[in-house]
Amino acid sequence: SHLAIVDIAYACNTVPQMLVNLLNPAKPISFAGCITQTFLFLTFAHTECLLLVVMSYDRYVAICHPLRYSVIVGWRVCITLAGTSWACGSLLALVHVGLTLRLPFCGPHEINHFFCEILSVLKLACADTRLNQIVIFVASVFVLAGPLCLVLVSYTRILVAVLRIQSGEGRRKAFSTCSSHLCVVGLFFGSAIVMYMGPKSHHPEEQQKVLFLFYSLFNPML
Repeated sequence: SHLAIVDIAYACNTVPQMLVNLLNPAKPISFAGCITQTFLFLTFAHTECLLLVVMSYDRYVAICHPLRYSVIVGWRVCITLAGTSWACGSLLALVHVGLTLRLPFCGPHEINHFFCEILSVLKLACADTRLNQIVIFVASVFVLAGPLCLVLVSYTRILVAVLRIQSGEGRRKAFSTCSSHLCVVGLFFGSAIVMYMGPKSHHPEEQQKVLFLFYSLFNPML
């Protein structure tokens, strides 16, 4: 349910403004509106990364320790994990926005993107943005590379457990439980890592826009 809320909020934050831009490119977005959109986008993106890790842990316990599932993953644990995901996502977004607001923007004020994506906003700053770039990379390690490693460890353990199941029906049920989650993890983490951790020279702006559509629109639609 939290993942569904994040995906709906993702789309609601970016799609309306994107449609406005496509229908009326001359209509501007205010600076406050742009920063708000950046903050919300980063909050939902970070939270989704962390929720996907929490869900992989949930699937691991459900398949590898089914008899102890209700004890290990109780309501208190669920609320704590979901709350921590939202809190960390919001705090990280606040750090990015705080560092962006200290920069001067002296023009041009035209963002070459569908919405106020942080890398595109930073390109408009007429000051050194190296600190911002370093913080973005470190945050990407924390919310992309780290969580992806945890997800892979979790699903490796799950795969080993599934292969030990004797009945074909049991295996199918276990794989169907995990397949949709794995698809989302692959698409979301793959496109986001290429976008924020790959060498920028290898990914021109038009390609970055396509990657954005993948992890912010295609995934929520699925």
